[in-house]
Amino acid sequence: MDKIKLSSNRSFGILFFVLFLIIALYPLINNDDLRIWSILISLVFLLLGIINSRILTPLHILWIKLGIFLGKIVSPLIIGLIFFFVVTPIGFIMRAIGKDLLNLKFNNNKTYWIEKKGPKSKMKNQF
Repeated sequence: MDKIKLSSNRSFGILFFVLFLIIALYPLINNDDLRIWSILISLVFLLLGIINSRILTPLHILWIKLGIFLGKIVSPLIIGLIFFFVVTPIGFIMRAIGKDLLNLKFNNNKTYWIEKKGPKSKMKNQF
């Protein structure tokens, strides 16, 4: 397994401070009470983040591994959705209207080579 490169415990602590602070303050939008437990957790993360504590290292490693795990699941899922909901319908539409953009249909010619009609290159005076 590749070695995981960690960012600093300081940035990890501050990130979770902000996250738990948002969780604590979110009920204020609906005129509810603050979540005191979340404020306490956010202050602990802030304190540990500022002093760059080694206590955060195991949590930081778990956080990074969770991100890698989710990346292995979400990326193929998104790519699959794009393929089946974008590429496949375009292929069906092109086949229905009779387009053969890649020239894959069988023909009786000796070769599938396409002779170029225009100039060999349009790239004059590149530099």
